[in-house]
Amino acid sequence: MIVELAILNLNAGLYLNQYGGSLVKVTESINLGRGFTAKNRTLLAAMTNKQSNSDGTLSNEEIKWLVRRGQGGFGITTTAAANVTKEGQGWDGEMGVWSDNQIPGLTKLSTMLNQTGTISLVQLFHGGMRAPQRITGVRPISASENTEAGMDGVYTKAMSETEIISMIKSFTDAAIRCKKAGFHGVELHGAHSYLICQFLGQETNRRSDKWGGDIVGRSRFLREIIRSVRSAVGEDFLIAVRISPIIEKAGIHLEDSLELAKIICEMEIDLLHISCWDVFQSVGDGDDTSITKRFRKILPKTTPLISTGAVWDAKDAQWLTNEGADIVGVARVGIGHPDWADRLSESNYQPQRPPFSVEHLANADLSPVFIEYMKRWKNFVDV
Repeated sequence: MIVELAILNLNAGLYLNQYGGSLVKVTESINLGRGFTAKNRTLLAAMTNKQSNSDGTLSNEEIKWLVRRGQGGFGITTTAAANVTKEGQGWDGEMGVWSDNQIPGLTKLSTMLNQTGTISLVQLFHGGMRAPQRITGVRPISASENTEAGMDGVYTKAMSETEIISMIKSFTDAAIRCKKAGFHGVELHGAHSYLICQFLGQETNRRSDKWGGDIVGRSRFLREIIRSVRSAVGEDFLIAVRISPIIEKAGIHLEDSLELAKIICEMEIDLLHISCWDVFQSVGDGDDTSITKRFRKILPKTTPLISTGAVWDAKDAQWLTNEGADIVGVARVGIGHPDWADRLSESNYQPQRPPFSVEHLANADLSPVFIEYMKRWKNFVDV
């Protein structure tokens, strides 16, 4: 159990931490480098919403939902996961960045987001073994031959060297499209057991060539994507990387993830995003230290750390900042409360918790398709 060792002053929006009394505001701006400053330390994390068109182009409903969060004060707004190849699609209604035909919609979204004062990021994604054949029509690919529940017994094809190089180019081309469309940057999705994550895991990557082995080898795919994207987009474009600190089933363990963080933070990335699911959980094995604090201790101070998972109210956000997160990421609370970021400065802000009525979610600019999807989340929608 993590013991809270801070004094909260909600009226000031501050925490007095245990290490010498420095005051930290969630509501203050943060310099992200490369000429970009986020107006506060909040981030809307990428979330599946199933509102894109069948060809991967953005629908007006998806644009409306994201822009509403930018208007609600989020310092950084991330799109839903956007597949970098047509065959990488993970679910129905997923946005795409694999074709130039998608650029007009992306441009419309970036223009409207940027007008709100938020920093706009597109999350780049490939499902790997989690790109179902029933959707893509082709056999899934991965670091090795893998399968999991929901794949109907289908095993992935282990990617060849040629396919790996081609996939790096697909991520790079997608980043170029995002820059052309006017976004401030991209986030490489290396979490949640999708393709990049499958290369990082000991269980999902059992290769014996240079793309496997220890964490240096297993991270080569991600590192080559980072190098290629940075070379293509130049110096005036943000690159964030999102990773999962622990996924036992995939063979992703904390010590490897800490080593990975040190490796990629020596490269030209601008933000590291750890997807904790629950930021209040400790690292375990008798150690009460939070995962966020463990990462902050080993990272260079010049790399902003984003931490996401189960934050709901102002007190949660302040606590996470005190633990070492430079930026507080949220997902579910941002669905129900588009203005969550703006309202953090209010004294005793306690946003309503689920279940939400359909009317409430519609008023928060969720489309009927999105609301139907959210009904699959236990106790999120009052049905």
